[in-house]
Amino acid sequence: MNQMNSIFRLEGVSRQYGDVAALDGINFEASNNEYISLLGPSGSGKTSLLRVIAGFEKPDSGRVWFEGRDITDVPAHERGIGFVFQNFALFPHLTVFENVAFGLRNGIKEVPQDEITSRVFEAIEMVGLAGLEDRGTEQISGGQKQRVALARTLVMQPRLVLLDEPLGALDANLRDRMQTELRAIREKLDVTFLHVTGSETEALAMGDTVAVLDAGKVIQSGNSSEIYDAPASPDVALFLNRFNLFDGVATGTTFRGPFGQVATPVVRKASRDVYAIRYDRVQVFNMGDAIPGPALDARYVASEYLGSSIMYFFEAADGKTVEAEHHLSFGDPQDYKVGQHYVLSWDPAQAIVFGQEGAE
Repeated sequence: MNQMNSIFRLEGVSRQYGDVAALDGINFEASNNEYISLLGPSGSGKTSLLRVIAGFEKPDSGRVWFEGRDITDVPAHERGIGFVFQNFALFPHLTVFENVAFGLRNGIKEVPQDEITSRVFEAIEMVGLAGLEDRGTEQISGGQKQRVALARTLVMQPRLVLLDEPLGALDANLRDRMQTELRAIREKLDVTFLHVTGSETEALAMGDTVAVLDAGKVIQSGNSSEIYDAPASPDVALFLNRFNLFDGVATGTTFRGPFGQVATPVVRKASRDVYAIRYDRVQVFNMGDAIPGPALDARYVASEYLGSSIMYFFEAADGKTVEAEHHLSFGDPQDYKVGQHYVLSWDPAQAIVFGQEGAE
């Protein structure tokens, strides 16, 4: 990526807390004017990475670049980077207007009162809170508090906005609505958003680029379809929560697992041998039916209604839970009997196989 098109760049960034490496030699570069989702499980280093970029913490090694400038040693308040905290961090004794105006009133550069007023009203209107300027923060909802926190950041006119799990405290309906609104706000401002989340659905829905973080390392980055359709490792497939993963043995062009031995034309290089098949690729057959592919005997356990689809849960002989997703647009749901055995199968061409002897 050309540095001219880059908003920030991390070079070998590491951060240690005692014996724990929160960040482990991260190299990552982000383009101007895009929405970046940073996905990872709890403890993967997501918040530590945001805090290093923002300047709240200094890396033990490596450099942080922002708009072509090395800012590793620049204080947080001089970086021009906005930060929306997970808990919003609003001042309960101030109104919505004064919360948004706080940074302008207390910044390192004095801002005239008329400019403060115009910028605050513009930011409040942008996040859909016009008319609530005089309310206290205890008089507004959780979703409105989230918008106040965002407006307080945007009013400072940053070129990069860091969001630390900003939707985690919202209910499902509001979370979905705010996903759309955050993307619209970002596009209107032509700035870069770096959004940290532990939700694979949120990350894939929002990110122009999705970066997957694990144990302090970025283990894959790309657009949503690249991550979803071609996870680079078993760990990425696991984080996506859309794949059944089976341990086994990959040898040459075959994989032997609990479903028998199947052909595997392509094996991706990984630290262990794993066979991955998406939930929505799994088909359920009655015992005795003709099976078109691998055959896994499994006992039906339960189902979960998700609105547009139904998840069916089965238990294999080794106790492993195997999931099959049925989209209701493809037909009515099936009525499986709890405790009864069925055969799970799929098209082997739709599987992703990882192996220690695979291709890079």
